[in-house]
Amino acid sequence: MEKPQRAGTALASQGGSTPLQAEHERLKALLGVDSTQLRTISDGFAHELEVGLSNEKGDIPMNPTWATKLPSGTEKGRYLTMDMGGTNFRVCQVTLHGSGKFDVVATESKITTGLKNGTAEQLWHYVADNLQNFIDKHGISKEELATIPLAFTFSYPVTQTSITDGILQTWTKGFNISGVEGHDVVSQLQKVLDERDLPVRIVALVNDTVGTLMASRYVDAETEIGSIFGTGSNAAYMERCSQIPKLADHRFPDDALISINCEYGAFDNSTRVLPFTDYDIQIDRESPRPGEQRYEKMVAGLYLGEIFRHILLDLYKSKELLFHGQEVARLAEPYSIDSSFLSRLENDESPDLQISRNLFEEELSITPTLPEVEFCKALAQLIAERSARLYACGIAAIMKKRSLERCHVAVDGSVFNKYPDFPQRVLGALREIFGWRGDLPEPVRIVPAVDGSSVGAAVIAALVVE
Repeated sequence: MEKPQRAGTALASQGGSTPLQAEHERLKALLGVDSTQLRTISDGFAHELEVGLSNEKGDIPMNPTWATKLPSGTEKGRYLTMDMGGTNFRVCQVTLHGSGKFDVVATESKITTGLKNGTAEQLWHYVADNLQNFIDKHGISKEELATIPLAFTFSYPVTQTSITDGILQTWTKGFNISGVEGHDVVSQLQKVLDERDLPVRIVALVNDTVGTLMASRYVDAETEIGSIFGTGSNAAYMERCSQIPKLADHRFPDDALISINCEYGAFDNSTRVLPFTDYDIQIDRESPRPGEQRYEKMVAGLYLGEIFRHILLDLYKSKELLFHGQEVARLAEPYSIDSSFLSRLENDESPDLQISRNLFEEELSITPTLPEVEFCKALAQLIAERSARLYACGIAAIMKKRSLERCHVAVDGSVFNKYPDFPQRVLGALREIFGWRGDLPEPVRIVPAVDGSSVGAAVIAALVVE
């Protein structure tokens, strides 16, 4: 499969070699990940998955989540779910009808920057407030509430010893809430719910990747990997207990399965194999947790706009190649550009890229020339292609670890759902990694996930209480 060539044509067609064209070629080489690199990275990734399952200490936690069954699609019942992601908090009522059918009623609120840097007390009261509002809005009585199992989707690395507990290892996705790391998030939340006199039974603590796996498996029996590609990047799969040395003391049957939340955004924190650029190093250094989530900071949606912003600032300040004489105060603000900005650039097919030029004016108060906006569109493509190709290495690593020759990979998240050509770019990279024949269909399908944060959590609750 050829990689998409949506951008860069105008740069290449101008004739001669301008400073911006030369800079594009430099960045193309800097941000490119060739086939040899893909194979090297995915091999290193697969090795780190092995280390994470062992008693050794590696970069990737490989957290067992104690969901030990895959759904059959026949599960039924009424469940409440709460989901704390990187951007939004959701409360849902999910009704499973069997035969892979379900209904979802949901409310959603945005997690503020202040809360992301607040305290444990603020966090759990915020969660309880959202649950109370949902209960009031939908007229659920206390008597009803006591009979409806609740699953809590908490999309951060936790150490679990059962399906109903989880000690937060470290915050990710830019969160830095005090008083939660090193504590059981379920017991902290349950304490606040009890104080509010909310008779809720939390029957499962769920990672969003595991929820994605279970929800998609509920409707598609070929799903083997659940993945998130949005604010953060992560994946989950079912592993044989015989392949998990760190669980040996639990004496599971060798053929027993348990879901693994990889938390592989931490891949290569040791900086051994990923092609880090100076821009990646700067973003890591300026982040709330330097040295952590190094892979995620190259790949995930939270950081794509920041990579783009750092490059533009470098070209403005150090090389004086862009936006001559213009005020760039907004561009100088950290995280002032998100991944949707890059997506809109790539999608722009308007005459003279007028949509993109308006975007720069409205969001950054910058008026770019046509060559400048053409360059920015081409740069957005380079960043997105690198992201998709590095993302493919994580999927390839799980396939290698589980000896999967074909499967469906269910993917949820804003980047996957909104970014142009993402599945095709991932499949193209997988084809290079595995050497699939070009005249045959890919043995892997990258499919949109069923709502893992609600449906997947409800499915897990159904498996727990059945």
